[in-house]
Amino acid sequence: MVIISRIGIIGAGISGVAAAKQLSEYDPIVFEATECLGGVWKHCSYKSTKLQTPRCDYEFSDYPWPQRDYNTSFPSYEEILDYLHSYATHFDVLKFIKFNSKVVEIKFVGSYQPEELEENEGVMAASDHEYGNLLSGQPVWEVAVHNTQSDSIEWYGFEFLVVCSGKYGDIPKMPEFPQNKGPELFKGQVMHTLDYCKLDQESSVQLLQGKKVVVIGYKKSAIDLAVECAQANQGPDGQPCTMVVRTLHWTVPHYSIWGLPFYMFYSTRASQFLHERPNQGLLRNLLCRFLSPVRKATSKLIESYLVWKLPLEKYGLKPEHPFEEDYASCQMAILPEEFFTEADKGMIKFKRASKWWFWEGGVEFDDNTKLEADVVILATGFDGKKKLKNILPDPFRSLIEMDGMMPLYRGTIHPFIPNMAFVGYIESVANLQTAEIRCKWLSGLVDNQFKLPNVKKMLKQIQEEMEIMKKTTRFYKRSCISTFSINHQDEMCEEMGWNSWRKNSWLAEAFSPYSSQDYQEKK
Repeated sequence: MVIISRIGIIGAGISGVAAAKQLSEYDPIVFEATECLGGVWKHCSYKSTKLQTPRCDYEFSDYPWPQRDYNTSFPSYEEILDYLHSYATHFDVLKFIKFNSKVVEIKFVGSYQPEELEENEGVMAASDHEYGNLLSGQPVWEVAVHNTQSDSIEWYGFEFLVVCSGKYGDIPKMPEFPQNKGPELFKGQVMHTLDYCKLDQESSVQLLQGKKVVVIGYKKSAIDLAVECAQANQGPDGQPCTMVVRTLHWTVPHYSIWGLPFYMFYSTRASQFLHERPNQGLLRNLLCRFLSPVRKATSKLIESYLVWKLPLEKYGLKPEHPFEEDYASCQMAILPEEFFTEADKGMIKFKRASKWWFWEGGVEFDDNTKLEADVVILATGFDGKKKLKNILPDPFRSLIEMDGMMPLYRGTIHPFIPNMAFVGYIESVANLQTAEIRCKWLSGLVDNQFKLPNVKKMLKQIQEEMEIMKKTTRFYKRSCISTFSINHQDEMCEEMGWNSWRKNSWLAEAFSPYSSQDYQEKK
């Protein structure tokens, strides 16, 4: 028996809750694999995890934080979860959510067949095929859901499916090792951060305390983990934690550069005017080239502050690439206050290595050095694309990637996957804001307030955005729109029939940052 409904949503994290709220008039069914809201905030957080942006940059447009004027604070993951639950309760979203319901299979039961894609030097091509209505009046997708409490499978049929399961969590990205040099050789304990996050405080301290711990990675999760390890090893019997760093990234101690608020450099309309954006025309192309020295100088100014403020050169942690590349790929990490304090005490050490593998007593490197270890924790990220491919049927799973990125129109619609949307797969510096406006846009699309362009035009827009990402950062496969996010949202506003300039004055338009509050629907 197949239970029929109009709209299904997979995932009850930030994006899933936002989608459920915006599509609430259709009584969507939301499938959440776990017993609670929150997504990665619940299942991939340490006890020290905090938001990477100030409080006011991470809120829903119609539900501001209490004490939101205190914009220098970085909420803990517990505060984020409380805020999300409060939002879902306030807007009566919880009634749509089926907890302990894991989507294990998706079947396509519609009549549309994706056209053949042609590849010409990495560029997709397509005809003038129209995408069609999102609500067709009959099921297009059937979804198998495993109820983890009753250990039963139920099938649901939907006219439209919104995938909000996210890029993080569930499937860890594991390193590859030479033959006979993997974790099986090591006599200590190996785990991924996904497993570490499941430990309670007592168990995590017990794992780290008095142990020689090696953390593989140098992104936010690795940095937070190194601090937790150092704090667990205070005292005479404490052991230092060693971070194995393959790729360096710029880290930021706070949101102020030489006394100026950080948003002035990248998050205002005036600052983003310096960067390339889609559909900008010949004059803007010439202007961007003319202004490139200003763009480079901005990056150098921030780099000079970070090198002055932080002991990056002392520890060999100064990246070779410009700061702008990390910002443009959404990889700028906020440092915990204690990070370099613990490094100065000798409780956090660093090892640069491009290749490494296991030996029975620890980790070995391509420079023929060895590092003894009791515990090795892999902060190597997650494989969000594999997570999608595991549930999508053929031929759609083969269309998920285009040059390593997900080809999504407005960061939401895949031109070759009918009656399905993806929210939370294209990043920006303020991911909640980005997710919410996409869900508002999606609601208008479902309501037929506007139409999608044909497949060829959607692909042209996608390719232009991807080309800009490639030009801006070597880490483009993360699919981040941070350097042209305001323009991206301008175009969505125009499609929704909104005024794209949302401020009260031209001065505010030019020099103040955009937040979720600017995208409140006008009464």
